[in-house]
Amino acid sequence: MATILSFGRYLPDRVLDNADLAQKLGCDAAWIFESSGIEQRCIAGEGETIAVLAECASRHCLERARVDAAQIGLVILSSGTAERRFPGPAAELAHRLGLAGVPALDIPVASAGSLFGMALAAQLAPAYGTVLVAAAEKMSGPASSEPLDRNVAILFGDGAGACLIGNAGEGLAIVDAVLHSDGAYTENLRLEHTGPVRMDGRTVILQAARRIPAAIGEVLARQSVDASAVGAFLLHQANRNLTERVAKALGVPASRFFSNIQRYGNTSSASLLIAASEWWEQTAPARSAAPITTAASAAGDLVCFAAFGAGFHWGALLARKMT
Repeated sequence: MATILSFGRYLPDRVLDNADLAQKLGCDAAWIFESSGIEQRCIAGEGETIAVLAECASRHCLERARVDAAQIGLVILSSGTAERRFPGPAAELAHRLGLAGVPALDIPVASAGSLFGMALAAQLAPAYGTVLVAAAEKMSGPASSEPLDRNVAILFGDGAGACLIGNAGEGLAIVDAVLHSDGAYTENLRLEHTGPVRMDGRTVILQAARRIPAAIGEVLARQSVDASAVGAFLLHQANRNLTERVAKALGVPASRFFSNIQRYGNTSSASLLIAASEWWEQTAPARSAAPITTAASAAGDLVCFAAFGAGFHWGALLARKMT
């Protein structure tokens, strides 16, 4: 069974708070927080490319796992904001980590890309060994490009996250995952090679509020697990209001949904792994050797990841703490 061995993250040093952003946008700082739950976000420097951000998060992940980079057999990097059409940043990330000859795969999927990468890594780990999954985004630039949309500009920040997935070991055993895509909504959330992020916010949040709970319900039903048995939900950090709607739809206390959007904003595909990294530092893995077969599984042992983003792409992944 594939296991998530560790998480890591990197956030740029520069912080842009609501007061400064509101002055730039000509709006009220309180409105930004009420609309999104965001208080501040991190902004990458000019030299902090997607590969550089991903490298920093990956090294943090490796350090926490006490794993040497040479043990990595496959690199997967998700980003919707890569600087070039090709080559993608995955090969450069592998090079920066000293992994000459190791296959490197790009996933150009915003928001849900890291979840897709984790599910893919779980399938590929038996063939390639330890898989590094990273996600890095520089969303602040395109989000604030002209013509400016204040509803978009308030949401996004920059950052990177990473995780290691192997065939065995202490960590989170991946139990199951479901992935979905629907190209009918391509125009509702998109970023061209030049220009700003284009988003029909009403359609996006409506579809996300429906499809995230449905995906979570699907993966739980496949394992005969009730939502009440899940100890922690780790979602793509898109909007505080959306997270609350997902919790309500599942009938689960909002307190079970880890949230750090107030500090970092929406970092697209990086957000899920950044959140998981912070959550993991606060959580001591519980021992649980018994397989998941019924809803009687101990609450706290189960962890559910979920994400939704442009494409539309969405899904959920269920894991169990183990040592």
